[in-house]
Amino acid sequence: MIAATILIVDDDERHRQTLGILVRSLGHQDVVVADVAAAKAVLAQRDVDLVISDLRMPGGSGLDVLDAVRRTSSETPVIVLTAYGTVETAVQAMQNGAFDYIQKPFEAVEMELRIERALTVRRYRLENDYLREESAAQQGLDELIGVSPAIRRVFALVQQVAPSDASILITGETGTGKELVAHAIHRRSPRSEHLLVPVNLAAVPPDLVESELFGHVRGAFTGAIAERAGKFELAHEGTLFLDEIADFPLALQPKVLRVLQDGVVERVGANQRRAVDVRIISATSRELGAAVTAGTFRSDLYYRLRVIQIEMPPLRERRDDIRYLVAHFLRRFGGRRAGGVPKITEPALRLLEDYPWPGNVRELENVLERAVVLCTRDTLTTELLDLRPPDHHPPDDRPGLRLDDALDKLEREMILRALDETKQVKVRAARLLGVSERSLWYKLRKHGLG
Repeated sequence: MIAATILIVDDDERHRQTLGILVRSLGHQDVVVADVAAAKAVLAQRDVDLVISDLRMPGGSGLDVLDAVRRTSSETPVIVLTAYGTVETAVQAMQNGAFDYIQKPFEAVEMELRIERALTVRRYRLENDYLREESAAQQGLDELIGVSPAIRRVFALVQQVAPSDASILITGETGTGKELVAHAIHRRSPRSEHLLVPVNLAAVPPDLVESELFGHVRGAFTGAIAERAGKFELAHEGTLFLDEIADFPLALQPKVLRVLQDGVVERVGANQRRAVDVRIISATSRELGAAVTAGTFRSDLYYRLRVIQIEMPPLRERRDDIRYLVAHFLRRFGGRRAGGVPKITEPALRLLEDYPWPGNVRELENVLERAVVLCTRDTLTTELLDLRPPDHHPPDDRPGLRLDDALDKLEREMILRALDETKQVKVRAARLLGVSERSLWYKLRKHGLG
């Protein structure tokens, strides 16, 4: 066991000396004091791993020591020493958070066991706290990956707003990761022990939105064969995530506004009001301000939902993050692959970095999942990357496309493929392309590949 610092608090000098010798014999460091005031001074100045305190002392009691420990270091266990007739007080100490108690006089072996057990429990607590922090950090990486200034601004906002109860509106193009931001906020909020309930309003038929959010009683409408709680009730003391909030029916918007103002909901077909405590995070890929101007979204609800706005940047504005995202998705999809996680060639990475990504991170995820599925070797090459936007047309079908631009694009792709096939050996790539090595170097610099 790692050497620990153990604070001994006892007004009896003989007991202090005995405990000090015992603690040192176990390989630990002892700090010995005679009263509560001295114990508080030690706790204010240094960290201790365990406190052993007598219950009855002049000028204070072991309960006072216990209270001081709880205020300075809640993870530090306390063993209280009790004489005959004070067992009831020892039980009170246990109820107040003491780890254990032992009666005087005690056997050295028994005290050794109590000390070892207390230090073991402390170590497990600290390790569990560390694992939780590591898990939270890892979840953060899984939620929002990147190093670009644009995504770092999002990181900073998430950390800043998560502890509050403020309503948050997340905006950004489709596929940028708005729901991931909602999860990141919820996991870092005081509501994290309760549910985050997502509702995609674009996927719910308009005539079912009210029932979905507020619930209904039996017989409220055709098909309501049983009473059902709505998403607001399910999210009580947690977070409700309203995705695609711009699709919310105008007629129902006052009901949401009432929940935000009064904290109550009414199920469809019922008169009973139910109190709910819900934080709302909403998201949209459309311009909600334009919907307010057009009269399809209430301005008072808009301002209620948009206490804080987080704008998710499109992937084309955070190209520095593409390599990190690629590594993340390759690990995810490669973990289910017989050949393990594949590598990716530099030309393939550069193609991914140069692509405009109209579908943002979601499109990158799909492209890499397809590439991993079709990969029969241990490396992904450019041939496996299906980079064709939905509105892709052959070059001669697109109006206004210059021949020079088309030729440059074709030349660049051919160079990347040649480098792939020759494993980055420039001499062989030049020979494959039918150009001199000097010409290839010129073209590499021209296309930013050198």
